[in-house]
Amino acid sequence: MLGASLKLAFYHPNPDLQAPWNYAQIGLIIFPLSPLLGAVGIGFAVLITWLRQNRVIIHRPLNWGFAALSVLLIITSGFADDQTVAFLGLFNFLPFFLLFVGLSALIQTTAQLRQIAWILVIGSVPLTIMGFGQLFLGWTLNFQFLWIVFDWAIAPGGDPPGRMAAIFMHANTCAAYLAIVFTLGLALWIEQWRLGIGYKVRRILNHSVTIPQPSLPLLFLTATVIANFVALILTNSRNGWAIAIVACLAYAFYQGWRILVGGVLGVAASALLAAFAPLPIAKIFRQVVPAFFWARLNDDMYPDRPVALMRKTQWEFAWSLTQQHPWTGWGLRNFTALYKAQMQIDLGHPHNLFLMLSAETGLLNTVLFFGLLGWIFFAGIQLLGKSNYIPSKDRLIVFSYLLVFVEWLLFNTVDVTLFDFRLNTLSWLLLSAICGVAFYYNLPKKPADEKS
Repeated sequence: MLGASLKLAFYHPNPDLQAPWNYAQIGLIIFPLSPLLGAVGIGFAVLITWLRQNRVIIHRPLNWGFAALSVLLIITSGFADDQTVAFLGLFNFLPFFLLFVGLSALIQTTAQLRQIAWILVIGSVPLTIMGFGQLFLGWTLNFQFLWIVFDWAIAPGGDPPGRMAAIFMHANTCAAYLAIVFTLGLALWIEQWRLGIGYKVRRILNHSVTIPQPSLPLLFLTATVIANFVALILTNSRNGWAIAIVACLAYAFYQGWRILVGGVLGVAASALLAAFAPLPIAKIFRQVVPAFFWARLNDDMYPDRPVALMRKTQWEFAWSLTQQHPWTGWGLRNFTALYKAQMQIDLGHPHNLFLMLSAETGLLNTVLFFGLLGWIFFAGIQLLGKSNYIPSKDRLIVFSYLLVFVEWLLFNTVDVTLFDFRLNTLSWLLLSAICGVAFYYNLPKKPADEKS
C-alpha cells in the first residue's frame, strides 16, 4: 500500500501540471541544504503553474484578497518613517504571496500532502546530524561555494552557545524548523503504524499467530522522529518545547490515546510546577524535573537579561507605535531603528508577528493579513469535517497540516519566522498546500470516493 501511495504521489492528477510538480519536488529535496538551488526548482514550478493555471488563479477570491493586501502594503510603505527600508521589507511578503498563489494551484491532493511531508522529513536528517555534531563533537564549519549556492556556517557549541542551531542563524529558528518536520514526521509515523504494526497487532488480538515486524519506513520514521524530538529539546527553545507538547497532545487526542494524553499532561504540569509553583511545592518537583527545563522556563538560567530584551518590553513598545500610527504604521522593517533610538539596543523585531505588523503596516493591513490566513485555515477545517470528501485514511495527513498551521501561529506570537528564508518559504508552502487541497476537494465535480 505504501508503494502504491508513493507512486501515486509522484503523478499529478492534471497532466499539464506534471512538470511543475516534478520541479517542486526536486526543489524541496535540495532546499534544506541549499535554499538558493531549491528555490530555483520551486520557482520554476510556480512560474509554469502560473502560466498554465492563470484562469484558475485569477478566479479565486482568496487570491484577490492577497492582491489587495499587496497594494495596501505598497501604499503604506510610501508613508514609512524610512521608505527605503520599508520597500525592501516588501520582499519578505510580496514574492511569497506569488509563491502561495502558484503552489495552491499546483498542490491539489492528499497524496501530494503526504509526498511533501516525506520530502521534508527526509531533508531534515542531514540538518539534525549537523546539529548533533555541533553540540557534541564540536563541529565547526564555514563552507561557501559559488557565493550562496552552498553557504553553511556551523558555530561550535551552538548559537547562542549551548543551544543547537545547526546551519540556521539562531537556535530559535532551528527550533521552528524542527517543530514543522517533527509534527509531519509524527503524522507519517502514525500512518505507518496503522498500516503495519497496528494492523498486525489487531490480527494477533483476533487469535492470529502473526508476529508484527516493523517495516523499513516505520523504522526510519521512528529514528527520525526521535532524533528531531531530541534536537528540538537541545535548541533550548521554550517555543519549540511548547509546540512539541502541543503536537503530541493533538495526535493523542485525535487517536484517542487517553493514556498518552495523561502522560504528556503530567510531564508538562510537572515542568510548569517546578518552574512557577511556590518554592515549597517547586522544590518537590525540582527533584524530578532537571534544571535544564524549569530554569529555562522561568528564566532563572538567564537572570541578568536586560529589560530591553524582555518580550513584555518589546510588545509594549510595538503597541505604542501602533497607537501612534494606527492606519499606516511606521513602515516595514522600521521597528529596528525606532527601538534602538528608544532603548539603545539592536533588535530585529518585537517577537510577535501581529504586533510587528500592526506597528509597521497599520491595523487594516494586519487584520486583512490574518483574515486571509483564517480563511485558509477554516477552509481546511471544513474539508476535514466533510467525511465524504476525503477517504478516512487521508484525514490524518490533512489534520497534520492544520496542526502545523496552529503551531506556526503559536510560534509567531512569541517570535517572528518570516525573516528566515527557509522558514518563510516552508510556511507559505504549507499554507498553499492546505488551500490547494481544500479548493480541489470542494469542487462540485469531485467524486466523493475518488482516490487521493
